[in-house]
Amino acid sequence: MTSHRLALSFVLVTFTALTPAAHAQVDKATANAIEGYFDFVDYNSGTLMAEQIPADDYKKLFVLDVRDAGQFAMDHIPGAVNIEWRKVFAERGKLPKDKTILVYCNTSSFSGQVAMALRMDGYENVRILHGGYGEWKARGGLEANARAAKKR
Repeated sequence: MTSHRLALSFVLVTFTALTPAAHAQVDKATANAIEGYFDFVDYNSGTLMAEQIPADDYKKLFVLDVRDAGQFAMDHIPGAVNIEWRKVFAERGKLPKDKTILVYCNTSSFSGQVAMALRMDGYENVRILHGGYGEWKARGGLEANARAAKKR
């Protein structure tokens, strides 16, 4: 048997052995929480676009930057609080339940995970900044809403 075939056989055997674990079922409470998350509201209501947020409204939000500390130190939305995405759930006690939390990362991928975990834990006040920090900046940052209004 050639080394290529041997390697391929090893990969197939490993994949086959791992497949049942990948299909493990979650407990009923977790499944219900996940279903509830996806049913919570209509499409896109969990996200806000930069153009939807007037500059003064950022002061009314709890802006949560879930990027790493180095990225946050280089640049961030003014007034944002930085908690790396992997630590947010463990530190969720620091987050308000009486104020809208606007969570962002670079592209919305990590912020989407954070929002899902928080919503499953009862935080109904979490919104994702659509497109993340990069898109926010490209659309004008704090002035995105004013720019969009001028185009109308």
